[in-house]
Amino acid sequence: MRIMKTSNIAGLCLFLLLCFVGSVFAAPQTKCPVMGGEINKEIYADHEGKRIYFCCPACIPAFEKDPEKYLAKLKEMDMEPADIPAEDEGEGDDAAPAEHDANDEGHAEHAK
Repeated sequence: MRIMKTSNIAGLCLFLLLCFVGSVFAAPQTKCPVMGGEINKEIYADHEGKRIYFCCPACIPAFEKDPEKYLAKLKEMDMEPADIPAEDEGEGDDAAPAEHDANDEGHAEHAK
């Protein structure tokens, strides 16, 4: 009986450790927090020392309207934004310009 109790406690500890490790070591961002599509590393916004990438420029205003909402979505996807590269620090919170057609597949919501 005592061995069974000890193994249950050990299993619980292992589970909690794995949950903690998973949250500490989130994957680099690969999905847009607004639309969920693949990111384009030429399209981003810098926020509080982090660089958040998007699938298209039309996603940036949604992020800027409620950044905490979209940062939480990244966390739910087990992804974390990148640090701003040292060579880019001090350039402000402007997003990188990029060409985009709002009528591209999967982005019809932006055309509204």
